[in-house]
Amino acid sequence: MAEESKFWFFENVDLYHVLCPHKVKGMDDTHTFNHYKKGDFVYFPDEPSDHLYMVSNGRVKLGSYTEDGKEIIKTILSKGDLFGEMALTGEETRKEFAQVMDNETSICPMGLEEMEALMKDNRNLSLKIFKIIGLRIKKLERRIESLVFKDARTRIVEFIKEMGEERGQKVGFETMIKNHLTHKDIANLTGTSRQTVTTVMNELKEKNLINFNRRQILIRDMDKLV
Repeated sequence: MAEESKFWFFENVDLYHVLCPHKVKGMDDTHTFNHYKKGDFVYFPDEPSDHLYMVSNGRVKLGSYTEDGKEIIKTILSKGDLFGEMALTGEETRKEFAQVMDNETSICPMGLEEMEALMKDNRNLSLKIFKIIGLRIKKLERRIESLVFKDARTRIVEFIKEMGEERGQKVGFETMIKNHLTHKDIANLTGTSRQTVTTVMNELKEKNLINFNRRQILIRDMDKLV
């Protein structure tokens, strides 16, 4: 990014860059981060949708609860990821919760009116944010289809490939993913169990299709990962 640019951008999970207001001229003097510890909620269902947020440090999960109180996790976000963006589509109250997963998590908030004003003056920013919204909706649709029509192994393999496509760094034929998800996280996001995730990943490792540790996943060849 050129030094003369008045915007500072994070890299987003959807491979776009989104604006963080604490580096915007005219806002940097008044803008502050919100700091959280593990287990804190950023917002609950039915609260007003009047802010957007970006993760500056740590992780945040978005989800909802069934009538019997079961938690359903929709996605897990990390540094640079935007959430609460449905406020831009006319959502008046939250349809999900946002909960912090790590201690020392910091989040960059922005009021809906402030964001709308910036988008009005920045067409490129507007296009990027609405592309992010569109991609999020498509991902949710794919996940629902996967849960209905695909078996557990396929869901896990496709999730790993999706992480590689979105977050991976190419090194020759290999793709390196800096992993921020535990096996339990992957299980929650694929509708499987932690034991099943561990079994499938160990199988893929034995076949030399992937290698992994707590910090990263290495996909040997995306085309061969099936």
